[in-house]
Amino acid sequence: MFTQILKLIRILSSETAPIQISAGFALAMIIGFTPLLSVHNLIVLLMVLFFRVNLAAFIFGWAVFSGAAYLLDPVFQNLGQTILTQPDLSNVWTDMYNSSVWRLTQFNNTLVMGSLLVSLIAFIPMLLLGNFLINHYRNDVLKYMNNSRLFKVIKNSKLFSKFISLAE
Repeated sequence: MFTQILKLIRILSSETAPIQISAGFALAMIIGFTPLLSVHNLIVLLMVLFFRVNLAAFIFGWAVFSGAAYLLDPVFQNLGQTILTQPDLSNVWTDMYNSSVWRLTQFNNTLVMGSLLVSLIAFIPMLLLGNFLINHYRNDVLKYMNNSRLFKVIKNSKLFSKFISLAE
């Protein structure tokens, strides 16, 4: 647990642009919330590799959001059920299911539909919130910690340096 916190602090304190780190978390949210073997996850992985996204933030976020997905799966399933059973949209879902290309997307699955919809709606807010929080951490929290006496004493101790070397 403590090593994961150290990894997160190392990611946030790196010289990577904040938007690259928050994009990694936001794209990880899509893959973490939705079932893994889906066509849209292949597209997200290609986006991660094509754009300059922090891979460490992506992998860390994937683990976090996959864990949160287990708690949110009933909500995703109910939302997907609600969307897929709307009478106004039944012709759209039927036409999509009858097309072999759209059938590969598994949008007829309530969990896929609900989790993908939530993750797509939350993508931009997650990107902006992550960027804001990373900038706030770097500009305020990190500067305060580096200037505090207690942090300097802990950072210079032999026990802390041995723990850091073990955590790497």
